Amino acid sequence: MTTWETTNTHVGRRVEVHDRLESTNTLALQLSRDPSTAGLAVLAREQTAGRGQYGRQWQAPPGSSVLMSLILFPPPSLARPALLTAWAAVSVCELIGRLSGLPVRIKWPNDVLVLSPDQASAKKICGILIEQRRGANVNDASATVVGIGLNVSQPASHFADAQLPFAGSLLTMTGKVFESESIARQLLTTLDRHYTSMIDGDVATLESSWIRDVGLLGQRVTMELAGGVEEGRLQAMSFAGVELELASGKVLRVAPEEVRHVEKQS
Repeated sequence: MTTWETTNTHVGRRVEVHDRLESTNTLALQLSRDPSTAGLAVLAREQTAGRGQYGRQWQAPPGSSVLMSLILFPPPSLARPALLTAWAAVSVCELIGRLSGLPVRIKWPNDVLVLSPDQASAKKICGILIEQRRGANVNDASATVVGIGLNVSQPASHFADAQLPFAGSLLTMTGKVFESESIARQLLTTLDRHYTSMIDGDVATLESSWIRDVGLLGQRVTMELAGGVEEGRLQAMSFAGVELELASGKVLRVAPEEVRHVEKQS
């Protein structure tokens, strides 16, 4: 293991870089029992048991990706998984848009897609996994671990062999070669800047960026909830709630955490 020290304010002040781990999230959750690890980033060049949303596997060849987990002890007002997922996704969108020059979108709730120049097709380039650990005692701080898997240098053949036709990397989308650790450093800087803004009380800027990057406001969508699927027009979207106007004219209002997926109707 090697370590980096950064000048970041909150996120990635210290970075542990491991050659090989089962899962960066698993190690980060173990380390988060100690509140002094707040702001620590755990990176791995290879994961043997990486995981994504709903227990899915996250696979990547050694050295090909940013495989990173962040340990946070956010104040209660910022500890919502929906808000922290949006924060991570917006940060990834900003960085990838700057590096690629291509349109980037958030696929609700936790994936980042890179679109082709004509926006006719899209590939998943990043996934985000939020896991939380409650303190053992009522006065103990609760920890949040934010896992980010970002595809950097996998060739198209990797995704074809893995039967992942809707996945891509920075290499496949831009034709340019990027170095994973350089991308990780840049991403940590972006994450820290946005997190510092939230800590300073500016959540509105993140919210507006999230709405823009999801890109579905005012569109007719299919929304998957725990209780079933609804269709209608996405009338409003904020961290306070999501409003879906149904064909009947009734407006369905739910918290962002209740929404599993939202997709534009074809």
